[in-house]
This record gives sequence, structure tokens and C-alpha cells, in this order.
Amino acid sequence: MEDVTVRRSRRKQDEPDLGILSSRTLFGLQHELFETLAEQGHPRLRPRHGAVMAYLDEEGSRATDLAAQSGQHKQVIGTLVDELVELGYVERQPDPADRRAKLIVPTEKGRDHMVKSDAVIAAMEAEHASAVGEEAYTEFKRVFKLVAERQAGAGRRK
Repeated sequence: MEDVTVRRSRRKQDEPDLGILSSRTLFGLQHELFETLAEQGHPRLRPRHGAVMAYLDEEGSRATDLAAQSGQHKQVIGTLVDELVELGYVERQPDPADRRAKLIVPTEKGRDHMVKSDAVIAAMEAEHASAVGEEAYTEFKRVFKLVAERQAGAGRRK
């Protein structure tokens, strides 16, 4: 039995599937991003906050839109927004287009985080493009986007 476990482990290391490649990419990106952001004045944010901060528009976003874009349940987004309000990154404001709705709007601290986060991600992408070549990286992103969009739609196809 031990040999089977070792072979499976090695197979996933030598021939990682889409799930493993995606998780390695995500976890590595999150680690570098949040470590760098902590050094730049945002030490209390955690990767889970990305479900809000990564999708938040500067003018504000509705929680339902954040949930749809991030793939998280609205209740999860509500909890994360509560945490981000407490940390001073966002505030809830009335939606001028619909008095019944609230917008999640970044504060000055939230906008600072967004700008710095965008810069860190851009630098990371530039490093990857330099390492593998601009053309190869552009093609990788094009194909990866198609795969991600197709996979995101897989739940709706069932």
C-alpha cells in the first residue's frame, strides 16, 4: 500500500493536474502579495479578504456583485465586509441608483491597498513574462483565461 501512495504523490508532483497547478499559482501569488503588502503598510489583511478587495470598484460595489464575481456566498462576503469595515478598508454607503441597496466603498486606506496590490501583481506578472518571454506569457494568460472562464461555467452546464 505504501508504494501506491508514494507513486500517487510522485505522479502529482511530476504531472500536476489543473487543480494542483491552479492552487500552486494561487497560494504562491497570495503568499508573495500579502507578504509584500504587509511590508507596505497593510499587515492585517489576509488572503480571504481578496474575495472583496480584488473585485471592489473604486466607486463601490454591491455585495451581491462581489459574491458573484468572487464565487463566494453572499453571507461570506457580508462577513468579510464586516471585517474590512472594522479594519478601516471599506464602508457601506447607500447606493444612489437604488435606495434599498448598499454599496461597499473603499476608504482612503482601501484605495491605498488597491493601488499597491495592483502594482505588486503587475510586478509579479512582469517577472513571469521576463522569465518565460513576453509572447509566451501573453499566450499563457490568454489560454488560462479561457480555461478559467470555461471552468467557471462548468457548474452552470450541469
